[in-house]
Amino acid sequence: MPVITFANTKGGAGKTTAVLLVATELLRQGFRVAILDADPQHWITQWYEKSNAATLAGLSVVSYVTHSTIDKHVRDYRDTVDYVLVDLPGARNTLLAKAIGYSDHVIIPVQGSAMDAQGGAHVIELLQYLKMKGDIRIAHSVVLTRVNSMVTTRALQSVKELLAARHVNVLDTPIIERSAFRDIFGCGGTLYTMDTRKVSNLDKARENAETLAREIIRLVPAKTVAAVASQDKLCLQSAA
Repeated sequence: MPVITFANTKGGAGKTTAVLLVATELLRQGFRVAILDADPQHWITQWYEKSNAATLAGLSVVSYVTHSTIDKHVRDYRDTVDYVLVDLPGARNTLLAKAIGYSDHVIIPVQGSAMDAQGGAHVIELLQYLKMKGDIRIAHSVVLTRVNSMVTTRALQSVKELLAARHVNVLDTPIIERSAFRDIFGCGGTLYTMDTRKVSNLDKARENAETLAREIIRLVPAKTVAAVASQDKLCLQSAA
């Protein structure tokens, strides 16, 4: 059971949207998924409560996840789901380090702005610190979010250059700015329960989510089991 944590210390980077899209697409492809909702805004929990449970069979959402409870939640789902996704707060706190310690892969959503890039850099610096000081190597990738489907801006290009200079993997699949990705939080359900007559470019939104999920599945196969070992190593070094 791999743990995938979505992290950026700046809020509004598209982190929760990425979690929702990946979770629902993994579900559609037959995987069992648990989302640990640690974001104080609880957008995932609110979306889940609005949804028809029958359309989300195989998905569990845990609300109010904290530094003191995440250990239990990860272990509770260790043998019952195929993927655990963690939606972290947009802040630098102790939960960030702890969740990363449990992770098989960290996804860092970044918009095409310097502030978003800086928030992502904080996460990357923590990952690099764990590697240098503790020999804890946690795979990570950046996903570009809210990308304009028509225009590649100068700001977006500067973000790519910054990440390349840090030798950070950038996913091939960006999350394109789509009305469906905003509307889904208000109506609940999935991209496949939305009405094509009411939501523009829904077919393209579905294709975007599917391509993103497939890329993540290739990076993090469902049988990866490195996360608990990484966290145990981190805890031992903290105790020392």
